[in-house]
Amino acid sequence: MAGPTTAERGARGPSEGSVRPPRQGSPLRRLRFPGRRSLLIAAAAVVLVAAGIWVLYGSQWVRLEQVKTSGTEVLTPDEVTAAAALPIGSPLISVDTDAIEARLRHKLPRIDSVDVVRSWPDGIDLKVTERKPVLLMEKGARFIEVDAEGVRFATVDKAPKALPLLELTVGQSPSLRRFGPDRLVVEAVRVWGELPGKVATDTRVVTVRSYDYITLKLSRGRTVVWGSAEEGEAKARALTALMKAAPKARHFDVSAPTAPAASGS
Repeated sequence: MAGPTTAERGARGPSEGSVRPPRQGSPLRRLRFPGRRSLLIAAAAVVLVAAGIWVLYGSQWVRLEQVKTSGTEVLTPDEVTAAAALPIGSPLISVDTDAIEARLRHKLPRIDSVDVVRSWPDGIDLKVTERKPVLLMEKGARFIEVDAEGVRFATVDKAPKALPLLELTVGQSPSLRRFGPDRLVVEAVRVWGELPGKVATDTRVVTVRSYDYITLKLSRGRTVVWGSAEEGEAKARALTALMKAAPKARHFDVSAPTAPAASGS
């Protein structure tokens, strides 16, 4: 028996198991609204954020109440705390640590660096590193301390022990006009930093007459002509060898390290 014709199959519609093309619904029908679970999660997130903001800014539990200072040697913790001018009672999260650091370095030049750290829930830690003097400059009856970077950072009534004096005797030297006193102080510090250990210990005065003429006064009346701060390592080696070769000499010249000289006895 013959099967149905093509026309008959079309009239009956798609056969069983055939795929029907998707219907083009209206835009409103394709929208999907969040379910109750999603709404609850979103609401909980909002509540948590709001609670966190309240805890950080509105709660009495996380307000600045305590200050701890460490690392001081010459300065006192009270001096550092007073200069920091911390906003006691303010929300700890709102404390401007960068501003506190800048304020401390400005008010207390003896501070080389300071870390301002929040200590939750109610404290600030001030971790101070003080500058160390390596040379002294006389100022009347007082002394100006100079650190290893050539920074003149403090004036004291009493000279710290075992620190050499720095004398600037440049007068109207062209070096003063060209480099200025700050640069000449830096050059003197560079020389001191290159001295062999025993020589550094024995140094009493570093004298700067010009950029190219720096001299040292040592214990027992000895002197060293160093010249400029250039070639410091070579000059240090030459001076060590010279002092070993002529232990009784009183005058040493290493301004030209390839041709050092010693004299006096």
